[in-house]
Amino acid sequence: ALVSPVVEERPGPVQIVRANESDGIFQLDVAALEKILLQDHVKDMNLVVVSVAGAFRKGKSFLLDFMLRYMYNQHSDTWIGGDHEPLIGFKWRGGCERETTGIQVVNFSTLTCGAFDSQSTIKDSATVFALSTMTSSVQVYNLSHNIQEDDLQHLQLFTEYGRLAMEETESKPFQSLMFLIRDWSSPYEYDYGLKGGQAFLQKRLQTRGVDLNKKTKHIDSCFSKISCFLLPHPGLKVATNPKFDGRLKDIEDDFKTQLAELMPVLLAPDQLVEKQIGGSKITCKDLVEYFKAYIKIYEGDELPHPKSMLRATAEANNLTAVAGAKDLYGKSMEKVCGGDRPYMAPADLERYHEAFCQDSVTFFRSVKKMGGEEFCQRYQDQLELELKEAYTNFSKHNEGKNIFYAARTPATLFVVMFFTYVLSGVTGFIGLSVFAALANLVLGVALLLLCIWAYVKYSGEFREAGMLIDQLAEALWEQVNISGNLFLFKMFILRINHTHSPRGSFFFLLESL
Repeated sequence: ALVSPVVEERPGPVQIVRANESDGIFQLDVAALEKILLQDHVKDMNLVVVSVAGAFRKGKSFLLDFMLRYMYNQHSDTWIGGDHEPLIGFKWRGGCERETTGIQVVNFSTLTCGAFDSQSTIKDSATVFALSTMTSSVQVYNLSHNIQEDDLQHLQLFTEYGRLAMEETESKPFQSLMFLIRDWSSPYEYDYGLKGGQAFLQKRLQTRGVDLNKKTKHIDSCFSKISCFLLPHPGLKVATNPKFDGRLKDIEDDFKTQLAELMPVLLAPDQLVEKQIGGSKITCKDLVEYFKAYIKIYEGDELPHPKSMLRATAEANNLTAVAGAKDLYGKSMEKVCGGDRPYMAPADLERYHEAFCQDSVTFFRSVKKMGGEEFCQRYQDQLELELKEAYTNFSKHNEGKNIFYAARTPATLFVVMFFTYVLSGVTGFIGLSVFAALANLVLGVALLLLCIWAYVKYSGEFREAGMLIDQLAEALWEQVNISGNLFLFKMFILRINHTHSPRGSFFFLLESL
């Protein structure tokens, strides 16, 4: 559920999607989005996204500031504030020039989109509206005076996407749509508020006309819930005073009364709608993947085909399932062989890996996904490959805890030094001075390597040199193990031959080995 965090400062909007001024291509500020959604205390929580979109200069930012005020004070009967308290949060102003563009977000998961102005192309407006609708659980469509046919055209693209999406899943692709009619001037026909809005919407969507009727049917089939709220004009002081800063004393009583009714409808705890895609609830970190996938299909000069939108959704849907499965595997492995856990026998670690890997694949397959079995299988293969890579890293980390493994390099160098010291003494005693000198040289090199290795481990400098020494020691260790095992195997076979075979066979086997 969405709750108000206790913070000292009021939040301000963060721009996460903006249009490039040179070419008009929309860009996602991934760092800004991740800073909000990947915080440790929220990244795994289910998400509520309330989005307000619509034409410019229609009071979206003004409305969102009241949303923030409600979220901070929703348990108080006086949440709307004092008569002399200015609005803060989203930047807004009067006049005819646009203030909000692209997509902005605050920590309450409330988005605002500025679109449909004279400086924006049809593609710009459709892009912002598309991203807003596809990433929100509640889409507030901010309109002025009435619902016109061209207002419904902005939803047309998503009705087709919705039709394709419903072929993939049984659930409707979008959740809640509210037509918010601002400056409603006919309360004598339909009362202000939700009740009058629902009556107006039902009548409006029954308007005759084949094309319009087709649009409304598609919209109805794509959203789980459609509602309408009629909001009166806030008053002439709001519209005409250039110094108006949101103080309630300058706002008409009818507007404040209906605003007090609207906020709980959208934001009361029992009214919150958690974001779902493909019938599955998504978390904050999941939404990051969906934004990344969606923004790619809007980078071109043309509006994307609905099939592209469907594919992007399916890709993001599968990627979030992969991420969830990997996270499950990682947490499970951390419990048995994490940083604070002791060394584990490799055979036991492998058994845990196989069990956790199976659990992760089961989790992946249990998540509702889009794209079909063959499409999803590609991502399952990707998951299994990434789990193998993760297991390799866990194995290396586990080996590093083995005290004998950690001491392998100095032990190997000590053995080399001891062996060459003895060899030097023996060969010098019997007069083989050349071999004695060679043994002393190897002894000196081994001693030098041991000193360098000790310095690297102590200081943390020249780590590449330390890695090379470790690799050399490991190669020598493995060679000694192979030679030793081979020697033991020879002695075992020779013992058998000596016990059960004629003497001729004994010498033949010894020569062949």
